[in-house]
Amino acid sequence: MPVLTARGAGVRQRRRWLFRDLDVTIEPGELVAVAGAPGSGRTTTLLALARRFRLSSGTVTVDGRPALGYVPGVSDVEPVFTVTEHIRERLALLGRDRREARDVDLRGLDPKVQGRDLSPYAKQVLGLVLAMLEEPAVIALDGLDAGLDAREQAELLAMLTEIAAGGTAVLLTVREIDPAAVTTVIRLGADAPASPGETEVSEEDGSDEESE
Repeated sequence: MPVLTARGAGVRQRRRWLFRDLDVTIEPGELVAVAGAPGSGRTTTLLALARRFRLSSGTVTVDGRPALGYVPGVSDVEPVFTVTEHIRERLALLGRDRREARDVDLRGLDPKVQGRDLSPYAKQVLGLVLAMLEEPAVIALDGLDAGLDAREQAELLAMLTEIAAGGTAVLLTVREIDPAAVTTVIRLGADAPASPGETEVSEEDGSDEESE
């Protein structure tokens, strides 16, 4: 049974469609990449699929709870909170005992490091740790390759693959990715036809739309 289904989904801002006519079905445990150049609407598409951004057209349905990993400007880390304090706060927001933080797998993070001192890679890892506390059906994170070197990207992708193998669908954004590394690629602003396992999404400048 699909965990996420989008049909004719699109987001329009002013006279420009950031994306439109998106049809995708995501099963539990799938790893889905939203790929495109900066400014192509990757983050908006990600947030729309996670039901965190209002659609202008179409529908997105999620069977279960969607959670955000690290999405700059949306789910930023708190600069003065340590890793442990981030976890305790999230547990409290979920109505759970803060003392559960002692049993949470930090995936290599130093529990005493403050948010302002975390590297881009560490912020992504913390975002995943926090998202998993929500026992989500879908996790969405932004920027697999934003500020990460090749080794860090590989390690993060391996971590995401592990999470997906546990049954959680994972959505991520990236400039470019090997289609063999993920289940599906949603490609924004692509000129070439989509390859097998890829979904090409329409993107228009809105020049034929009425003035607003």
